[in-house]
Amino acid sequence: MSEVTLRMVRGLAEARETLLSRKPLDELTAPPSLLASIEAIFGEPLTPDQVVERILADVRTQGDDAVRHYSRRIDGAELADLRVPRERIEQAWRNTAPAIREALQLSVQRIRAFHERQPRQSWMQWDGDGGGLGQMVLPLERVGIYAPNGRAPYPSSLLMAAVPARVAGVEQVVVATPPRGGELNDALLAAAYAADVDEVYAIGGAQAIGALAYGTATVPRVDKILGPGGIFVVLAKRRVYGVVGIDALPGPTETLLVADDSANPAYVAADMLAQAEHDPMASALLITTSEALAAAVQIEVSRQLPRLERRDIIVESLAAHGGIVLVDDLDTALALANEYAPEHLCLLTRDPWQHVGQVRHAGGVFVGELSS
Repeated sequence: MSEVTLRMVRGLAEARETLLSRKPLDELTAPPSLLASIEAIFGEPLTPDQVVERILADVRTQGDDAVRHYSRRIDGAELADLRVPRERIEQAWRNTAPAIREALQLSVQRIRAFHERQPRQSWMQWDGDGGGLGQMVLPLERVGIYAPNGRAPYPSSLLMAAVPARVAGVEQVVVATPPRGGELNDALLAAAYAADVDEVYAIGGAQAIGALAYGTATVPRVDKILGPGGIFVVLAKRRVYGVVGIDALPGPTETLLVADDSANPAYVAADMLAQAEHDPMASALLITTSEALAAAVQIEVSRQLPRLERRDIIVESLAAHGGIVLVDDLDTALALANEYAPEHLCLLTRDPWQHVGQVRHAGGVFVGELSS
C-alpha cells in the first residue's frame, strides 16, 4: 500500500528555504517517472524542453502529418480526422447523465453571469480643439482552448475559458483535447457542447499547442491560446509566445491552505489530496498555527489515501512538493501565503472573512471550508 508522511517545518526562515521556495520554470526537476516515459517513447534520454522543441519544429514544418505522428506515438491514437465531428459532440452530450448535464448548464450560467459584470468598454475623450484620444476594446477573432485529458479530465477548466470568450464576443472558439488511447472524454465533449464551442480537435500536448499557434491544413491558426496543461503544454506555450498570444505560464498546479485549530482536518486533508492527484509535480501545502491540526491532518491523509485511485501520483506529489508549515500566528501565515502567491489559497479559520483583506497575492481565494 502506498504511504506518505508529510514534511513538517517550523517558522518563516525554514519555510522560505524549503517548502515555500520556488524555482524558475527552467529549473523545475522532472519526476523520474516522467523522464522514464520520455525515454520509452523517444528512445533516448531527453528533457521535457527538448521534447517540446522537437515536436513544435515538426508541427511547424509538417503540419497535420506531424500532429498525427505524435498523437500515435504519445497518445496511442490513430486518427483519420483531427477534427471531431459535430455528431460525436452531440452524442457525448446525450450520453452524459442528466445530473451532469444540469451541473454543466448551471456552471455555464454562473460563469457567464460573473464575467458579464467585468466588461471593458471602449472610450474616447475629446478636447476643445477637436483633438482627442481614446481606447478601442475589441474581441479577438479566434481563440484556442487546451482541455487536458490526462490522469483526470476537468470540464470546469474548459468552461472557464470558453464561456468568458463568448461573453467577450470572440468570433470563433475552438478546443484541442488529447485522445488517450484513441478515445476522447465524453465529459469534456459535453462541456464543449454546453459552452457552444465551434470546433473540437482530437490533439493533445505540445503538438496541440503547435497546431493552434502555427495552423495546419485542418486546424486554423488562433489569436490566443488559453487553458491549463502539464509541463509539455506549459513549455510549448512559452516557446510559441509572440507567434500567438497566451493566457499564462501557470506551471504545475498548487494549493495552499491557511488554517487554525478550528479547521476540520478531514477537509484539509481532502483538499490537499485533491490537488496532489493532478500531477506528480503539483504542490499541496498547509500553513497552520495548530500543532494538533497538523498531526490530525497527517492522520487523515493516511486514512483517506488508500481509497483514492491515483494514490501513486499523490504519494509522488506530496513526497516531493507537499508539506506543513507551523507558525506562531495567522498574520505570519498570511504573510507567507502572500510571498508564495499560490494558484489556489484556502482560508480555513474561525473567521475567514476577517482575513480576506490581508490577501494580496493569490490566483483564487476560497473562503471557508465549504468553498470550492
